[in-house]
Amino acid sequence: MVETGKGLDVKQIMELLPHRFPFLLVDRVTELEPGKRASGIKMVSLNEWYFQGHFPDDPVMPGFLILESLAQLAGVAILSVPEHKGLAGYLVAVENARFRHPVLPGDQLTMQVEVTAIRNNMCFVKGEAMVGDRLVAEGQMVLALRPGVS
Repeated sequence: MVETGKGLDVKQIMELLPHRFPFLLVDRVTELEPGKRASGIKMVSLNEWYFQGHFPDDPVMPGFLILESLAQLAGVAILSVPEHKGLAGYLVAVENARFRHPVLPGDQLTMQVEVTAIRNNMCFVKGEAMVGDRLVAEGQMVLALRPGVS
């Protein structure tokens, strides 16, 4: 079990999530309450693969990748409890998503997720992403817990 309040580096994140480059979108977990909530960081660099084709003359991080980052952070919170060992969290629904401001190269995306309920292997989560003190995206997500690929 991961300790409450303790952060995780990218190696520890990869022990919980099946994602790898280029789709691992959480660089660091800064705070974790296993099964309940997490805070984390994604550093947004101009070298990100998606900037090659997503408005290359005016690069903006795609909104769906911000939501995916939040879902991955939620996966860390959910999968950090012993009873979920060996499972993976699959994003199955997004509700009430709002993109309020663009995320640009050089930004530090700080994220917070809260697990609001877990019922029958379905995990309900609220998330927010910020750049500085500005809310850039928010939404509610549902992750389904399924056996992970080994």
